[in-house]
Amino acid sequence: MDSGSFFALLVISVVVAAILHYGLKFYVRAGLTSFISKVIIAYIGASWLGSSMMGQWGPNNGTVYYVPAALGAAAILVLVVDIVKTVHSR
Repeated sequence: MDSGSFFALLVISVVVAAILHYGLKFYVRAGLTSFISKVIIAYIGASWLGSSMMGQWGPNNGTVYYVPAALGAAAILVLVVDIVKTVHSR
């Protein structure tokens, strides 16, 4: 992965995490550390789940397909937050 792909995935991860954390208030804990952990998890979702599992379609920069990366980041964030909320509420 080149630096352009890294930064594209990082920007996608920050945007998706910010929308879920600050916009929709979808979190287990409020605060900056929770947001940063979401960015890390979203990056994993964007890079792994995005193009490899959801295909290669939509606008791209040559190696990063933006729509599947954003969907992958959102999907993994929703899944992880739901699992933590479920386990934490018991």
